[in-house]
Amino acid sequence: MMAKVNVTINGTKYTADNNQTVLDVCKEHGIDIPTLCYHEQLEPYGSCFLCTVEIKGARKKYSLSCGTKVSDGMEIQTDTNEIWKQRKMALELLLSNHYADCIGPCKDTCPSNVDVQGYIAAIAEGNYKEAVKIIKRDNPFPSVCGRVCTRPCEDACRRNLVDSRVGIDFLKRYAADKDLASENSYTPPKKPDTGKRIAIVGAGPAGLSCAFYLAKNGHSVDIFEQYDKPGGMVRYGIPEYRQPNSVLDIEIKSITDLGPKIFTNQKLGRDFTLNDLKNKGYDAIFLAIGAHKSMAMGIEGEDAKGAFGGIDFLHDVASGKKPEIGNDVIVIGGGNTAIDTARVSLRLGAKNVTMIYRRTINEMPAHKTEIQDALDEGVKIEFLTNPVRIIKDDNGSVSEIECIRMKLGEPDSSGRRRPLPVEGSNFRIKASSVIFSIGQRSDLTFINNESDDIASKVKFTRKNTIETSKNTFSTDYPGIFAGGDFRRGPDTVIGAIADGKKAAWVIDKYITNGEIVPYPEDFFSKKDALAEQLSENYKHLPKLPKVEMPKLPPEVRIKGFDEVELGFDDEMAHNESLRCLECGCKAVFDCELKKISTEYNVDQTYFKGEFKDLPVDDSHPYITFEPNKCISCSRCIRMCKEVVGLSILGLVNRGFKTIVRPAMDKPLLETECISCGLCADACPTGAIVIKPNTLKPGPFKVETKKTVCP
Repeated sequence: MMAKVNVTINGTKYTADNNQTVLDVCKEHGIDIPTLCYHEQLEPYGSCFLCTVEIKGARKKYSLSCGTKVSDGMEIQTDTNEIWKQRKMALELLLSNHYADCIGPCKDTCPSNVDVQGYIAAIAEGNYKEAVKIIKRDNPFPSVCGRVCTRPCEDACRRNLVDSRVGIDFLKRYAADKDLASENSYTPPKKPDTGKRIAIVGAGPAGLSCAFYLAKNGHSVDIFEQYDKPGGMVRYGIPEYRQPNSVLDIEIKSITDLGPKIFTNQKLGRDFTLNDLKNKGYDAIFLAIGAHKSMAMGIEGEDAKGAFGGIDFLHDVASGKKPEIGNDVIVIGGGNTAIDTARVSLRLGAKNVTMIYRRTINEMPAHKTEIQDALDEGVKIEFLTNPVRIIKDDNGSVSEIECIRMKLGEPDSSGRRRPLPVEGSNFRIKASSVIFSIGQRSDLTFINNESDDIASKVKFTRKNTIETSKNTFSTDYPGIFAGGDFRRGPDTVIGAIADGKKAAWVIDKYITNGEIVPYPEDFFSKKDALAEQLSENYKHLPKLPKVEMPKLPPEVRIKGFDEVELGFDDEMAHNESLRCLECGCKAVFDCELKKISTEYNVDQTYFKGEFKDLPVDDSHPYITFEPNKCISCSRCIRMCKEVVGLSILGLVNRGFKTIVRPAMDKPLLETECISCGLCADACPTGAIVIKPNTLKPGPFKVETKKTVCP
């Protein structure tokens, strides 16, 4: 007989029915207890051990709340440190046998965690608008990034273990360019005006990205840029044959269309100070001043006429100037800036362009395709060579450069083998100019004009970067944040974009709630955490030829600054999209295991050991079953039996080898399954998913609507 009882949960008294479980009462009153095997339509099961609570006076230290009925006077604790540890241990035990990827390695290695698999799936469907919508959740510069990104996603692409990487960047550019050329390019929705104001210093990729995401949240943004035009290093450090300014301008306009205002020729420390911005009432300040100063090498003759810093040289060319470099140009360095200065020199009319790099081609930090393009255009590279001094003529101009041969020793802190000079190997190269592309740094002189209060709390590192708190982008001065190259040091465009996006999230929380909250880091299950991925794991997959990017021929390229890469057409993009292996989970946006694992900050490798590696059952026309993602919660089994009235699935084997399978180990298609989908709906992971009616399964963010089968 049902009766009212009084219980105490975490020190608060509640009244409940005596036929309710502890979990029922907690759910009724909004007290969070994690569960994976529990389902409101099913009888309690108690297999996941996550709903553990402490009940005063109980025989056991821990009780399962899903199967424990309340009684009068019961005192319950749901959130002690010990309970937290028990739940975390239960999750880590489940994950030690969870040989599955929440997301593909492409998204995992992208600094901004762009949903690569999602937008490639949209491209496969011919839906470039949806692809751009997906990309802009995490990157407001898809056309720019589609041209200049260093592509860590492609380095990590599992297709490398089959044949060759998917052209992820080319596909991003394809979708974005199609969108920009359309009559109604995608504009994200914007929240109502909040009345909050943010000042951003620097209109490069970090500053503009931060502005984009803050504006989307309804905040007012003013951007102060030191140069004539916005774009930062994308405009002034990347030549137009790689990144046309016309494309950059359109993507910047898509940001300012959301409301941010850009004020050019406004340099921090010269035209205004941080103190000025504070006095104008801005609720927060984001510093994204970049790293626009070329670094000197410190060798004799560096002050010669015809000696340039790489960043200064590229900036001058981007600003419409034509530096006098002569016919014999020497470029020192091995990064992307060095490659760009060499290729620009050819386009300015130099007859002989030689790069000097102190290691081998294998250690060059420049992207391999950029290196090959430079070689195709006629740039020569002297490997294992280092400059010693610049030799001047009687007019103080560059005439030669003296170099020394190098050999590789043990690896240094970068992991690359340390170059060592070979004694007595000095030689000279004829030169009309020398361009040093060995690095760049931020201009910190603005701090000299700041108040003592700000100057004492805005601190810098030995590498000329600003000090910020990890994952909050905040300085020691309240309300001042920083990101991009100013925080990271010289880095990539996508790295700066990631900083801008994440800093915007932190700033939004700060100006809304007054709290500085670290940018959240989700838990992701990874196959690589349990076993190295090898080619033999993917030998069953057919090889598909990579679609190559069409380019201008080298003899045409060097005559001007026309864009070298010409882009994909529809057929090329479609064919390349089909090469994606769909490594990430289709249920990643809904997975209960992932959500709870993030909350409890679990370590998938804590109980690392033996794990199951079972084949995917894709035989059913509507349902995919991935047993490696199964946590044996039996929700699917019980849903099929208790609600549908069938018993299609069951537990097979015992102990560690237990798996969910149809009777007699039949494929799902050969059972009496009626394709109602309730098993997939009940699954708390991605072990059972409904196949979408698309060429690629996503993952797609969709609205959940409860219906009843007709």
